[in-house]
Amino acid sequence: MAILIDTSFLVAVASIRDVNHLIARQTMRNLKSGAIIPAPVLPEMFYMLTTRVGYTTAVKMFRLVRSTTFQISPLSDADMNRMEAIMLQYADNQFDYVDTAIMALSESLKIEDIYTFDRRDFTTFRPLHRPYLRLLP
Repeated sequence: MAILIDTSFLVAVASIRDVNHLIARQTMRNLKSGAIIPAPVLPEMFYMLTTRVGYTTAVKMFRLVRSTTFQISPLSDADMNRMEAIMLQYADNQFDYVDTAIMALSESLKIEDIYTFDRRDFTTFRPLHRPYLRLLP
């Protein structure tokens, strides 16, 4: 079963001050395979960890996501076209770039599960391949 990983999940894993740290760490320990990180998540994760926790933690987390069972998924032209369509359709919601990338990838890869603690945008979005996305953990 494939799962898309959002920035908020990775930040919670790395930051002991994050309110979701314990559940994120436990969930991370239980990840076996099929975890996909959209490429746009990486710079956002690095920036957030650098500013909130520190550069050393950001580098450690970058190393971790590149050396474990995660797959880094680039965006195709079709994904970016879909992102633009989502941005226009949900313009009133002003979804951010990374969330929109996750939404588009969920459709192109036919994935229903998203590991995120940022639920606002994902609960509003209605994907083409299913009625809603399942937000975990």
